[in-house]
Amino acid sequence: MKISELSRRTGVPVASIKYFRREGLLPAGRATAATLAEYGEEHVQRLRLIKALTTLGGLSIAAARDVLTAVDQTESTDETLKEISYALPVPVAQAPAGDADEEAEAAAAAAADVADLIAAMDWQVPGTSPHVQGLTTALRELRRLDADYRPERLVRYAELACSVARLDLERAAAFENSPTLAEQAVVVVALSGPLLELLRRLAQEDQVRRRSA
Repeated sequence: MKISELSRRTGVPVASIKYFRREGLLPAGRATAATLAEYGEEHVQRLRLIKALTTLGGLSIAAARDVLTAVDQTESTDETLKEISYALPVPVAQAPAGDADEEAEAAAAAAADVADLIAAMDWQVPGTSPHVQGLTTALRELRRLDADYRPERLVRYAELACSVARLDLERAAAFENSPTLAEQAVVVVALSGPLLELLRRLAQEDQVRRRSA
């Protein structure tokens, strides 16, 4: 197909397709003339993945390029999920810094709580994981509000998270070829978050109504 048809099928403007190609996100098409090229289904899949990473996943062009490069080099579901998961922004907003000593104390206490939780769950994750750092920041901010999220209270939530993670991996394992796997991994890791959050809120709404009734 020509670039105009590729644009029509994917909903990506021709100018954006050319930009993605220049930035190394999209492979070049098969040259048919000095200024013409033919594109195939692999380009359709790649553009869908680029859109998912940048528009829905919120990645910059540079981060999306890193993910795509890593995905192209991985050969397993687990590696693909890890690369995409590590490239996605960690959903934690940090409050402005206050007194340095107080900040250091709060950070150390939150880090200890996260370490205790990981040990209690027997999770095999490195301390350098961005998700460990993100959870540490989240707990530190909750401490500012005197919210009681000690490790023993978080374990039940962590157990539910394990169940969701197992479902995610079972779903991703059904996709064997690399382009489809990468696209589904983005859905599983990045785009299912809002869906799960809405399910949680609906369940909370149901429980509140039941209690008030």
